[in-house]
Amino acid sequence: MRNAVSTKELIIKESANLFNKQGYKATSISDITKATGLTKGAIYRHFENKSDLEQQALRSLAKLMFTELGAQIMKANTFQDKMDATFAFFERYMETPLYEGGCPLLNAATEVDDTNVVLRQQTFYILAQFKASVQKIIENGIKNNQVSSITDAPFYATIFIATLEGGIMMSRLERTPDAILKTVAHLRNVVKEISN
Repeated sequence: MRNAVSTKELIIKESANLFNKQGYKATSISDITKATGLTKGAIYRHFENKSDLEQQALRSLAKLMFTELGAQIMKANTFQDKMDATFAFFERYMETPLYEGGCPLLNAATEVDDTNVVLRQQTFYILAQFKASVQKIIENGIKNNQVSSITDAPFYATIFIATLEGGIMMSRLERTPDAILKTVAHLRNVVKEISN
């Protein structure tokens, strides 16, 4: 007999990959049963419905992203090093993705609309969390005299994230790392411009 916790983890892992690769709307429960080898009944013993599974899968993808990115940022001591760790995370994305299908934030953001209010809100929360983290790095840089005191932290947090996500989107669409590499090179120059 399967362990309930490991079964739920298997369902989340496999469905997260499917949702991220195929899309939330396009992925059916039948796709998930094929990927997991479980029955629909087994899946619904662990999740209220498909919406519940989508939300938990997206949270698991975001947790994996933030855990990996956070570990790299924590190793860095200065503003420039922390931003460089962030950029390096996105640079590696094309060659060594953490999950199939690309960036879960970008994928969910482009798919969710007003018809899936709960998943849209969750995606918005993930973006807000990411923005707050980057903004905090900039604010700490200002506080530690590593960043110009006139730097608008919310503005630059938005610019960094929007540019990185756009670079990932273009690189995935073009099937070449060229766009993300150019994006990161540009953002490294931006970091130098606002640094003391």
